[in-house]
Amino acid sequence: MIVEQKNDTLKPLRDLLSVVVYPIQYVVDFPGNQLQKTIQSLKSYDELLSENKDLKRQHLINNAKLLKFADLEKENIRLRSLIDSSFKLGEQVLVAELVSVNLAPYEHVVVVNKGSRFGVSKGQAVLDENGIVGQVARALPLSSEIILISDPNHAIPVQVNRNGLHTIAIGSGQLNKLSLPFLPNNADIVPGDLLITSGLGGVFPQGYPVAVVSSFVEQPDKPFAIIQAQPSAALNTSRELLIVWNNKQVIPLSNQVVVEENGTD
Repeated sequence: MIVEQKNDTLKPLRDLLSVVVYPIQYVVDFPGNQLQKTIQSLKSYDELLSENKDLKRQHLINNAKLLKFADLEKENIRLRSLIDSSFKLGEQVLVAELVSVNLAPYEHVVVVNKGSRFGVSKGQAVLDENGIVGQVARALPLSSEIILISDPNHAIPVQVNRNGLHTIAIGSGQLNKLSLPFLPNNADIVPGDLLITSGLGGVFPQGYPVAVVSSFVEQPDKPFAIIQAQPSAALNTSRELLIVWNNKQVIPLSNQVVVEENGTD
């Protein structure tokens, strides 16, 4: 040590010893270094896993939000169509949302989220942006049951828009089919004719689209032809419906939202 402090005579020997000692030092330090690197790698891996899970979770949330936004956009379009239809028809209406559906073989009934608290009463016409859906069968305080025009127990007075011919359209038990059983073989009605409400009976205001004639089959040996029509309304897809007040009905002013035009009573 004294010699080392005064001159560099022993430097070659020190360098030689360092070369000899280095492998030993490396072997001694190797487990500790590797352990530290492994711990650091595991820590980084855990952080990456956690970050990946967070990103996936956020991605799912964002996708769900996008789906909701798309649904809201479509709902907005449907509501605009409903409101536009109500203005064109010039009636007072209430927008109701579908709550549940009961499409048993011989009972076509849906439930909406507006009831007597909103002024809804039994017998009111119900439609979507395309045409007549049905009528209110029962009005509860917070909801209403709507019987669809496709229900076998439902009948609606209609007329052929082309010539004014009056008849009755009866539900067939199928959402895409109505029956017109009371027209003779020589009736002036052909496939493609539009059927609208005639206003007879006082339930449905006049002029609402009901269905389009889809087939006409004569029965020479029987007094009536077999005539079928396809409903204009989207009975199996509509989510928002319009409950209609005609001009003769008085609408309560409390606890409801009503769309009006031209000062209708």
